[in-house]
Amino acid sequence: MDIRFQNARILTMEEPLQLLPGELWVRDGKIEYAGPAKTPDKPFDRTIDAAGDILMPGFKNAHTHSPMTFLRSLADDLPLDKWLNEQVFPMEAKLTPADIGPLTRLAILEYLTSGITAAFDMYMFPKEVAETCAEAGFRVVLCGSVNDFSSSPEELGRDHETYNHFGPLVSHQLGFHAEYTTSEGRLREIAALSQKFGAPVYTHNAETKSEVEGCLERHGMTPTQYFEKLHLLDFGGGFFHGVYLTPDDIELCAKRHIAVVANPASNAKLASGIAPLTEMLASGVTLGLGTDGPASNNCLDMFREMFLATALQKLRLSDAAALDALDVLRMATVGSAQAMGLSDCARLTPGSEADVVRLSMHAPNMQPENHILKNIVYSGSKLNVRMTMVRGKILYEDGEFFIGADPEEVYAQANAIVAQKRS
Repeated sequence: MDIRFQNARILTMEEPLQLLPGELWVRDGKIEYAGPAKTPDKPFDRTIDAAGDILMPGFKNAHTHSPMTFLRSLADDLPLDKWLNEQVFPMEAKLTPADIGPLTRLAILEYLTSGITAAFDMYMFPKEVAETCAEAGFRVVLCGSVNDFSSSPEELGRDHETYNHFGPLVSHQLGFHAEYTTSEGRLREIAALSQKFGAPVYTHNAETKSEVEGCLERHGMTPTQYFEKLHLLDFGGGFFHGVYLTPDDIELCAKRHIAVVANPASNAKLASGIAPLTEMLASGVTLGLGTDGPASNNCLDMFREMFLATALQKLRLSDAAALDALDVLRMATVGSAQAMGLSDCARLTPGSEADVVRLSMHAPNMQPENHILKNIVYSGSKLNVRMTMVRGKILYEDGEFFIGADPEEVYAQANAIVAQKRS
């Protein structure tokens, strides 16, 4: 459907960041025009009066585990080791491919209410995740999760070829779970795949202090330095979390074009720590933002992540000026898109993918209009999301979902899966 938005305030995310009054035209799933009001040459299927609302690129959730919705609030208020070993891992071992569709759909519903138009999803059963997202019209980048207990480098290579030719909404990046779960032999095989495909590699890194200390004991170097030694970073990539990256690690990330995806809510809830985002930004590291999975967050809410990203830096450094809200807005959109390999979805410019969110200005938390862009970060919420569009298709608008599934059925299916796994 070709759609014309009128009377909008458009945040293209081009520099310098500013709101442009005017119109946004969407044709064939792409942005055709963004600028002052003018008369189109061809008619549109639908015209929407934005009534002064904001149109901006959708948020990109650059690290998540969507099917983990079934673990939401099942293992809260526990130390990390007990949370993982006594609750998460035993429950995950009971999952089957048939469970993944409903659990992923539940996550998609929540993403859409938060203005999230794409997710960087690291989980088992990539086929089911890919199919579910494609059916819903939601954009997903699958991330490999090789470790010593599931998947393999051979399977990773097949997935990379399969899901980069799966359809316009699905892509794939090479990845493994973490240094402490993946043997050196497997890591060397993943490095060889990176060389073969000329592709970046992604992994959890420096999420906890004990993780880094363990790597130092095993290899005499930090995980980042270890990955560099194994040539895993030759083609760039990304680290999820990065809480305990050292200054040398950060310098290496900048040199190797390694994006770091922050997950402030998850890291705070699990008492893992606060990533040094201010130092990374100053060093030129690309920063993205993600929710992590709903087992450790527990909600898939980019507004909460944005607020915590800046607020925790201010607290960590005892500096209220640390990490400007506009930098966080860049993290949640352009930075995350770059980290995920979705550069054509990062901005509202002609030719870009029409992944668009509409934020209502007609709400008390968005008034008065002193600094609208900072207001999105500091006081914006999911309640302001009136519409979420992916590739030119509206998937969520004014409380209704258009993903080909009844939300109540999705909720019932998810609850049935949980009941079965707990029995």
